[in-house]
Amino acid sequence: MPRQVNRDSYYDATTSYSPVAREEIAEPIFDYSEPPQNVKIAKKSWKFWQKGEAEIAKERRLRANDQEYNKQFKYANNIIKTSKYNLITFIPRNLFEQFTRLANIYFLILLVLQFIPQISSVSWKSTFFPLVIVLAFTAIKDAYDDVQRHISDRSVNNRKCHIVRNGQLKEETWSKVQVGDMIRMSSNQFVAADLILLSTSEPHGIAYIETKELDGETNLKTKSALEETKSMEDRLDSISRFNGEIICEGPNNKLDKFQGQLNWNQRTTPITNDSILLRGCILKNTRWCYGLVIFTGPETKLMMNSGKSQFKRTGLDKFLNILILGIVVFLLAMCLICSILCGVWEWEIGRFFTGYLPWETFVPRAEKAGVAASITVISILNFFSYIILLNTVVPISLYVSVEVLRFVHSMWINYDRKMYFENGEHSVGAQARTTTLNEELGQVQYIFSDKTGTLTQNIMTFNKATINGVSYGDVRDSRGNIVEINENSPQVLFSSNPYFEDSFKWFDKTLKTATQRNVPEVRQFWLTLALCHTVMPERDQGNLRYQAQSPDEAALTSAARNFGFVFLSRTPNSITILDNGNEVTYELLSILDFNNDRKRMSVILRTPEGAIRLYCKGADMMIMPRLSPRTPSSLRDATISHMDEFAAIGLRTLVLAYRDIEEGYFQDWLRRQKEAALDLNNREQRLDQVYDEMESDLTLIGATAIEDKLQDGVPQTIARLKRANIKIWVLTGDKTETAINIAYSCNLLSDDMRHTVVIDGTNEEEVEVQLKETRLLFSGAYIDNITPVLKGRGKVAMVVNGDSLRFCLEKRLERTFLELTCACDAVICCRVTPLQKAEVVELVKSNMKAVTLAIGDGANDVSMIKTAHIGVGISGQEGMQAVLSSDYSIGQFKYLERLLLVHGRWSYLRMSKFLRYFFYKNFAFTLTHFWFAFFCGYSAQSIFDDRSIASYNLLFTSLPVLAMGAFDQDVDDHYSVKFPRLYLPGQFNHFFNMRLFIFSLLHGIFSSLVVFFIPFGAFSMEMAANGKDVGDLAVLEFTTFTALIIVVSAQMALDTAYWTWLNHAFLWGSIAIYFGLSFILYEALSSSLLSKMGSSMSQGVVIRCMQTPHFWFSILLVCIILLLPVILSRFFWFDVRPSFADRLRCKARLRARMARKTSIPSPVILRSNRMRRSQKEVIRSSYAFSHSEGFGDLIVRGQLFNDMPSTHLSPIREHSNGSFDERSTERSFSSTTSSVADHSLPPPPPSAFQSPASSIADRPLPPVPFRPSHSQRSQRSDMSESRQQVETAV
Repeated sequence: MPRQVNRDSYYDATTSYSPVAREEIAEPIFDYSEPPQNVKIAKKSWKFWQKGEAEIAKERRLRANDQEYNKQFKYANNIIKTSKYNLITFIPRNLFEQFTRLANIYFLILLVLQFIPQISSVSWKSTFFPLVIVLAFTAIKDAYDDVQRHISDRSVNNRKCHIVRNGQLKEETWSKVQVGDMIRMSSNQFVAADLILLSTSEPHGIAYIETKELDGETNLKTKSALEETKSMEDRLDSISRFNGEIICEGPNNKLDKFQGQLNWNQRTTPITNDSILLRGCILKNTRWCYGLVIFTGPETKLMMNSGKSQFKRTGLDKFLNILILGIVVFLLAMCLICSILCGVWEWEIGRFFTGYLPWETFVPRAEKAGVAASITVISILNFFSYIILLNTVVPISLYVSVEVLRFVHSMWINYDRKMYFENGEHSVGAQARTTTLNEELGQVQYIFSDKTGTLTQNIMTFNKATINGVSYGDVRDSRGNIVEINENSPQVLFSSNPYFEDSFKWFDKTLKTATQRNVPEVRQFWLTLALCHTVMPERDQGNLRYQAQSPDEAALTSAARNFGFVFLSRTPNSITILDNGNEVTYELLSILDFNNDRKRMSVILRTPEGAIRLYCKGADMMIMPRLSPRTPSSLRDATISHMDEFAAIGLRTLVLAYRDIEEGYFQDWLRRQKEAALDLNNREQRLDQVYDEMESDLTLIGATAIEDKLQDGVPQTIARLKRANIKIWVLTGDKTETAINIAYSCNLLSDDMRHTVVIDGTNEEEVEVQLKETRLLFSGAYIDNITPVLKGRGKVAMVVNGDSLRFCLEKRLERTFLELTCACDAVICCRVTPLQKAEVVELVKSNMKAVTLAIGDGANDVSMIKTAHIGVGISGQEGMQAVLSSDYSIGQFKYLERLLLVHGRWSYLRMSKFLRYFFYKNFAFTLTHFWFAFFCGYSAQSIFDDRSIASYNLLFTSLPVLAMGAFDQDVDDHYSVKFPRLYLPGQFNHFFNMRLFIFSLLHGIFSSLVVFFIPFGAFSMEMAANGKDVGDLAVLEFTTFTALIIVVSAQMALDTAYWTWLNHAFLWGSIAIYFGLSFILYEALSSSLLSKMGSSMSQGVVIRCMQTPHFWFSILLVCIILLLPVILSRFFWFDVRPSFADRLRCKARLRARMARKTSIPSPVILRSNRMRRSQKEVIRSSYAFSHSEGFGDLIVRGQLFNDMPSTHLSPIREHSNGSFDERSTERSFSSTTSSVADHSLPPPPPSAFQSPASSIADRPLPPVPFRPSHSQRSQRSDMSESRQQVETAV
């Protein structure tokens, strides 16, 4: 049964990503029966996996410090290459890519035809030079983009590292690292290649790494050097003599698995993932380590997960190809008609006038071949002549203009100051790394986002707490009302504490007062935080620093430290803290480590008084059922009520409890715990049973609430994007609990959702059952398989973990999975690998007719960034890998709102209007030749001269349409962001589709009819007073072309919604240029010069036309017939059915006229210090703890420590000789205590919590199972009365 999110339990056990256990094997056993996980998608974009599988099937052999031996295998070098071209391949490869465009092939064929004089009626130069300009412009743009990729590649490949060569350490660049090299790394250094860890500076061969570029997690992980090599330490002679042979699996994409063996000194040692350092990791808290390179460059696991760079083309480009195919068919049809009619005319009329109009010499003579054969040849040649004449129906300037507009749109993004992220030295602006995808930014329907570093800052802060039923963290005024915390709120000062941290901020004075009064419950709260953890302390230039496995633990331990309970040091058997100035050592008896099933951790300690006590922290659904029956129900209910409030504002909670243990019971339990640990068959199950027994009958202390800080503006951005009908999926490597809580914090999930289902099956059958039951569950809210039709019953969301996702992406289930997820308002995929992220994106991209966008900031996001239609990288804390692979880069997630709702929508709107107008004006221009064919004997004669044909798209109509495509906007950026509904037309192609194209075609055809036949009718039968014809071909040509220029320019003016001085200059300037050139060409030039240009009959035509009323009558009538219906139609639809943009534009104009410039603030969604509780009960747990199993065992075994005597950390005050003064610390705490002794904090009355012992059944709680059904939700009563009693008591 798919689980719905329940406040007591909303997740199952997730897979633990602990290292593979070592096995004693004599020979390597590699599992090659299956390809890399989840590579089953048979999509074109994943063909590179075929090569990857072939490489996996090969066994890799290498020998340390022996390059001659390793060269025979021809392993890849360590050079990373994301660029596409070099100096040799640029021209041929770029030309090949450009001629994949159908239009370029069309113009190339046309150019070849124009070189044939028998069929060409237009000079070849009219096509050759524009084609060269188009190809050159695109090549320059592609070259610029590739140079930037070369620069980024060079910066990565030229990073420095130290390689052991000939017994010495030599500084080399990453590009020179080879398989078999020995590399020495230092703390905070990136790992250059995939390595086997040989030795480290830490005891027991432990090394700490950060893997945020691989899985998005910033908590530290441990790696262990091989037992046989860790004794080499930092001795170069031993490292240089090491000649072990490695036999391991081939390159693959599995980040959490590795199989291999080391053959050295006649011994065989297995190698597991526990000893592998992957490229992209960062060495932390380890002074140095040595590693043996096994995979380099493109064969590293990081690069194998990065996917292959794809040539991305917009949907508009693909649609243009279809349109061009249709236009070419339309062109061939017109040419065929003209060719047939030419044959008919020659047969009926032309053959009788060969004396007056002789046939060309290359036409077979009728006396020899026959009249029919001659006419057939003429018709065929005429067919190609009309192809050349009518080729402007697909003008080559279209692609030049499109590229120019895309470049301009990219510049608007690059120079948008509102998208500039101010961050000191790391300030960064938005950057369009490609110029070909701008209009698709206005059509996005699905956003796939990473979590860590993208939505969050990955910074945890201690925010609130509830202790003994009293809530702390809110600031209240004198009347007891909660005051909103802001930058000006006074902070609680901790300067009297020598260990305080400047970065720690707390505002509620009551908790500090309670701590100083040594309230027992508050003291136990801080002792739990100071003792129950796996944090490791260290000294950095005399300062005490904590190295925590998770940021959660670091935040909690830091809070205890600032309140005076300072964790100083630890050994495998003890923990030392500073308790209000007094150094106290607790004997560590046992650690009950955290794992994903238990969702809690405990420590058993012997206090200085000799008592044995267990401190425990964990999820509320785990701790609450284990509380003692003697726990007052009022305390339990008050704590739960406070946690509900914390959860409502997006905080992450942990419940704290303790238990006093008798000596005899503990010794008996310890014996049974050791027996369970030695059980080889059921070790995990028996240990869980023993731990459950100890973690029972607990005494409730309270709960913590920490905030995983979101990036600025994330909730508002997600809210607006959802209002723009954009579905947001979060794909993260974090745990389910963490992802869900962040989703609530950033408004991706909300409490008003009807269903939030978790898919967590562990096998294919279970996942299939959950998907089918989810379909039934959603059936009440949605109809239709894929298209969601909300019936007003609430929204739905789905959470899927990585193991279940693997089965969901199988061929048999992927369709069902796609239907359900696309019907959801939000989807969260947890514990996913980088490749799984790409597979999810590919699934939606390939099956849904929607534009997808992937956004992330780490190397683990590269694969999905490359797979999506649009990839956006964030210049965050996780390196630049995502930015280097992206199409657009921004400083923070909040700028995605402006990138899509403003720049994306404007780009789509501008490009759509540009294309509609461009096709219209060219159909109107080209089809005029077609109508003239009926009056020139179908001879392929042009009605316009060559200069008019060449200048029409180059001078007279190009600049106005470019200005509209670059500057036009229906509403300004403020309204675009404020009203996300404006984004919807782009998602459904409402501004440019087949219907609108056909309308532009018909509009152009009708305009060409009017433009030709009105002047033709006006001049055809008219005579002047002297008996001469008023009109001739030159007059008809000038009148027709003038009417065409005026009409298309006026149409441009009607289509322009936003006027700038450039629009006016280009539009009216183009008309002025036309008349100016016409006067110069036809009136000022001499007849001899015009004769050489082939336009002698046009001399003086301008004056002749303007002297006749027929010219002006024709121009006026053409404008009335073509423009008046457009104006009336615009007014009618604006008045009867105005669009949403029309209403907003009208509203803005009315405000401008009334001179009332009032700014209407957008609805802001803030994570306030306290939010009003809704009447609906919160049905989710706020537990989230990004901890992982394993550190507790390492601490107990002593593998995380240096020599024992040096592990003790004394207080912070240090004399010149290096010793620390304890007395000064004690004095400081004594003075602090005395200074606040006069403050009164009355203890809570006994009636508040010391009620008679009540059974746990007093308040129904669900049992411990992890898979509650919908009917098992606990119905919690209103706790307002209990809470009021507690606050009154305090």
